[in-house]
Parts: sequence; C-alpha cells; structure tokens
Amino acid sequence: MKPVIALVGRPNVGKSTLFNRLTRSRDALVVDQPGMTRDRKYGDGKLGDVPYIVIDTGGLSGEVEGLDGLMAAQSWLAVEEANIILFMTDAHDGLTPMDAEIAKRLRNTGKTIILVVNKIDGFHAEVVVAEFFALGLGEPQPIAASQGRGVTALIQSALADLPESEDELGAAAGIKIAIVGRPNVGKSTLVNRILGEERVVAYDMPGTTRDSIYLPFKRDGQQYTIIDTAGVRRRGKVKEITEKYSVIKALQAIQDANVVIMVLDAQDTISEQDVTLLGYIMDAGRALVISINKWDGLDEEQKDKIKTELDYKLPFLSFAKKKYISALHGTGVGDLFGYVQTAYASAMAEFSTPKLTKLLEYLVQQHQPPIVHGHRIKLRYAHQGGKNPPIIVIHGNKTDDVPASYRRYLFNAFLKRLNLHGTPIRIEFKTGDNPFKDRKNKNNLTRRQQAKRRRMMKHVK
Repeated sequence: MKPVIALVGRPNVGKSTLFNRLTRSRDALVVDQPGMTRDRKYGDGKLGDVPYIVIDTGGLSGEVEGLDGLMAAQSWLAVEEANIILFMTDAHDGLTPMDAEIAKRLRNTGKTIILVVNKIDGFHAEVVVAEFFALGLGEPQPIAASQGRGVTALIQSALADLPESEDELGAAAGIKIAIVGRPNVGKSTLVNRILGEERVVAYDMPGTTRDSIYLPFKRDGQQYTIIDTAGVRRRGKVKEITEKYSVIKALQAIQDANVVIMVLDAQDTISEQDVTLLGYIMDAGRALVISINKWDGLDEEQKDKIKTELDYKLPFLSFAKKKYISALHGTGVGDLFGYVQTAYASAMAEFSTPKLTKLLEYLVQQHQPPIVHGHRIKLRYAHQGGKNPPIIVIHGNKTDDVPASYRRYLFNAFLKRLNLHGTPIRIEFKTGDNPFKDRKNKNNLTRRQQAKRRRMMKHVK
C-alpha cells in the first residue's frame, strides 16, 4: 500500500509549503503567518513510479489548552497514522527548546523520523545544520521548500528508509476485492456471508470495524483476497480517535484493490459521502461493483424509488454493475462473484495498437473533433498505456484543446466498443512535437514577400 508521510513541527516552519511541493499542488494555504493550518490535510504524491500519501499538520506550539491544544492533537494523530515522519525545523530560528521537546516525544513513537532543516536559502547549509545534530535524530536534511532545493533528495531518502512494501498477506493473493461504504451498511455481514463463516465481527452499531482486514479464500478454483474496511463518513462526523485512523486505511485499501464493492444501504438515501467515496474510487481507476444491501423487506414502490435515485445521483457510474442483495439472508450474494470476475477481466484487458487506432478512426468519422482557434483537432492513432484501469493513449495535434464534452464521448464510446464492463478507462492525449516550430523561413522569402511581411507585422504590433 502507499506509504504515509507526516509533516510535523513548530508553527511557520514551512510544512504547508513542503506539502504543496510534494503533492505538486496548491491545496495547502501558505501565508507568512503562524497557525494557518489547523486540521490534518491529506494529499497524494509520486516519486517516479512510487506513490505516497502526505499529511500536512498544524504547528506544535507547546500549548495544551484551546485551539492550539486541538491542533496539537491532530498533529499527533497524523504521527500515529504515518510510516515516516518528517520533523521540520527552521534555519532562521535555529534550534529552539520547543524543537527539543517535539524531538523527545517523536523518539518515543518508535517511528522512522527524518530531521529536516528548512529555509536554508541564503545560508551555508553545513554550518546551519550543525547545531541540529544535538537533537539526536541523525543527520539533518537541509532544504528550501519554497524553491524546491533539496526536496527531491529528501523524499528519495524518506522512501528509501521504508522496508520493502508488502500487503498484510505478504503478497495478497488472487483478485483483491475491497468492501467499502459508510458505517453500518452491512460490510462485515457481507464479508461473513461470502466466506461462509464468522470471520469478522458484525454488530448493529456503526464503527465496529476499526482497521482494514485482509482475508484470503478460494472459490471455484480462483484465489481471492477480501479486504474488509472501516466505514468512511464525513470528517465532521468523525469523533473517536480510532475512527480517524480507520479512514486512511480504507482509502489505502481502495488503492490496493483490483475490484471495489461499494455497499449502499437500501433503507437509507444516497448521501453526499457516498458520492464522495465513489468519486475517490473513480479517481483511483478501480473496477467497481455497486451492491445495494438490505433489499429484503422493501415493497415494489420503494424499490422503484431507489433505482430511480441511483440513476439520478450516479450518472457518472453508468459503467458499473449494480446488484441488489441481502447480506444477512444471502439473497443475491453469490451473483456478486460473476460481476467481480467480469469487472476484473475488463480492468486487465489488453488491446492491440491496430485495433485501438482503427476504432479511433471510426469514432472520429462518426463525430469529428471541434475546430479550435481556426484549426481542427486531429487525432491520429491510439495505443494502450496500462491496465487496471485500461489506459488508452491518443496521439494527435492540439490535443490539449480537446473539450470535456468530446473526452466524454470518447470515454463512453471506447467502453461500449471494447465491450468493457465494471471498469472505468483513462484516456490520455499526447501532442507530437512540431519539428518546424522554431524554424523561420525568412531566408527563403523573396524581397517582395519580406516587404509584405514587414507591413503585416506593423498591424500585428
């Protein structure tokens, strides 16, 4: 699963700046004023082919009362969640007593800690970091987060310190299926029904499952691994500390899975949190089966209402299979495996370049790309760029200007024509370099053409 890196330290040492640099975003508010970050903020980053999760935290000021105390609690929760802690200090302030207090507590966590000295721009790095050796956290890493100086070396060092990543099973076997959803929708009951035994605690109370549990089993000769996850609900509703730990585990399980079964409660409405979680699954590119649980006992009018609501609120998931089940009584549960295998086969499908290019030519003939800035976008050929989800790379010119409506047309058309079910696809566009873009043909113009060009340029200027 993705390693988790937490950024901790005093206020205004540059944690949010480094967060934005590591995630290549501007998600964290950066102002030259302490205390701007209060809650934990999560972001995804990538070093080469290695993905990771970064947690930005509020500053640790040493106060235990009021807002500062709540911010500190959030920071220490992030430390508990993380695999690696980047302990940030400030070269301008030097080593402070508060830095020493934080270092003392961090040492007691037993986590891997990397000491970072930020804001070294304008200083001699070796001289500045010398005093920070007194913290006893190994060799300090000098960086200038605002300029990106030393950041790549820092993240390389952080990821190198992690042990070889293995799933909870060592190497999780077969098709990995993550069971996700809000609390108390019947995820653990569904897991027990699939396995045919009481392998996980199922109780009529939200939040029974605390961690992601990996359960291997075999069915009809096929090896599977079920991942039972904690319920994910809106952050404002999360009160218990243990539940705060559980959310990131559930999101990691989605990234680790081949197929996700999203469990909805038929006796409850589709909430904003359900849609948010489905959006996260879509962004992760995972194959998806939507399971509507607690279907037994509903009359026909209620069933029709739920089906209408699903079509209305989840139009972006038209590719996903929907199955109405009762995990408690076992109705429809056996059919889920057919859907899972179909979705997995679609997610891992391979297509030849001639087939994709021929299909692209047909789709362009049926519906031409629009004209942008007086020139029509040309899509020339396509090839497969990856699996789980299938990635289709389309080459052409002016592909940066392809509008969202035409991207949706290609998305739906490729899904239909390639006979893919239960998985999204990703379409990436690449524009070839124009070998003549930097060349000027002034030497080939006649004197009359050069004079005409000069007159035209006067109007342009």
